[in-house]
Amino acid sequence: MKKLVVVSAGLSVPSSTRLLADRLAAAVEHRAAVSVRVVELRDLAVEIAHNFTNGFPGRALAAALEAVTEADGLIVVTPVFSASYSGLFKSFFDVLEKEALVDKPVLIAATGGSARHSLVLDHALRPLFSYLRAVVTPTGVYAASEDWGAEGLPERIERAAGELAGLMGARSFREEPDGAVTVPAPSAPEPRGVLAEPAGSAGSVAEPAGAVPEPAGAKSAAGAADGDGAPARGGRGVTVSHGFRVVPFEEQLAALRG
Repeated sequence: MKKLVVVSAGLSVPSSTRLLADRLAAAVEHRAAVSVRVVELRDLAVEIAHNFTNGFPGRALAAALEAVTEADGLIVVTPVFSASYSGLFKSFFDVLEKEALVDKPVLIAATGGSARHSLVLDHALRPLFSYLRAVVTPTGVYAASEDWGAEGLPERIERAAGELAGLMGARSFREEPDGAVTVPAPSAPEPRGVLAEPAGSAGSVAEPAGAVPEPAGAKSAAGAADGDGAPARGGRGVTVSHGFRVVPFEEQLAALRG
């Protein structure tokens, strides 16, 4: 079963931030078999501050950081403070290991008192998690005060939850493939300039370019004169080797001109 961790940075009780987080988690549960764990940053505020000063997380903070690191997917929800995420929200991800969110699917969401703050998703949250190399869902969810009970919010929640469930399934497929695929190694290319021997011609020597075949009598004479087929020098720069006469290029050119 996949592990879904919900990080909520709401400060009040009850909290609209936590309410949005719960609705998003429930929508993902309807689409995939997941176990849900909620991390309330309000309860970890003191330990987060101590971690900044002494460099060591408390027991509760360490458990929350471990849960986020081992999760198959995240839902992160923050209230909007001064047109951005809250300081508590940012501080939690500041003490998280830098590699903890690499390739991890993340659904970003935020709550605010006005629809004018909806751009916080694309101007603050999305750049933050892109920097952490997480895989952010295309759809983010922003809920203003007037969105609760109105049209549009349930549809956005369902669409974003479907995207997160799909990314979690794709990540599982990459990490646990059904079977290894064997890719054959490419064959070594044949050396350039090597001529394949025709069938039945084993042991024969390929004729070099520009060579003129010798008559049968000349072959035996050349072999007798030089012994064991050793190359012999003929007149006017002609070389006799293995029964072939190698004519220099100058003589070939002169013959063509004549």
